Amino acid sequence: MIPTVPSDAWPARISSNGWVTKSLIMATYRVISIGVLAAHPLWGEKGEVRPGHATTTLVESGARRILVDPSLPAPVLLARMAERAKIAADDVTDIFLTSFHPQGRRALSAFPQARWWLSEVEREACERLLAERLDEAHEADDEDLLAALAIETALLSKCEICPDQLAPKVDLFPLYGVTVGCAGLLITQPRSTVLICGDAIATMEHLEQGKVLPSAFDIQAAQDSFREAVEIADLLVLGRDNAVMNPLRLAY
Repeated sequence: MIPTVPSDAWPARISSNGWVTKSLIMATYRVISIGVLAAHPLWGEKGEVRPGHATTTLVESGARRILVDPSLPAPVLLARMAERAKIAADDVTDIFLTSFHPQGRRALSAFPQARWWLSEVEREACERLLAERLDEAHEADDEDLLAALAIETALLSKCEICPDQLAPKVDLFPLYGVTVGCAGLLITQPRSTVLICGDAIATMEHLEQGKVLPSAFDIQAAQDSFREAVEIADLLVLGRDNAVMNPLRLAY
């Protein structure tokens, strides 16, 4: 028996001879590295109990290979990529950052050939913040801080504003609140939707208890984004945890 595929998974394409053909475009994902919080507030932890890092995910759509939140140090992440998906840095076409938080982009410079993407709201907020910090560093004549901010500015300047659709079946999904312009990627598959959440939903405990990170820039906006995430997705890739089925969707 030939399996059936929903018609919307088969976008029409006109060939050179004028015939309309159809090609199946599927978007897939694979968790490369499971993230962890430096201190888990729902476990009663404070301070920095461990080095924090974000969940890194590989999304593939057609010829596009999108690496989300390259968080581990470059040598470690490149080894994980080879182990988990048999790909090298040069195979990555795009980098998507759910936010510009330093813990989510440690290996960013290992992908100079890729296009780097950030939500428009996050990019503009970071530009304003860096400009303010540069003014303060100039006034204080702090050369070390100026050098550090120059590196941050150079990284941000290479980040492009992410379009509403990053690739076929892969859409930008705003999740504002935990940072000013946090955003995820919504992957549409034939029978389900997958949302890469970033820190909008950090861990399984946060998902189960319906809580956002207490360090969120805007708690109310973060709570609204949490609700939107669990309303739309069948499967959630959590910002500091694994990919999990959404147990709360019907509750909202």
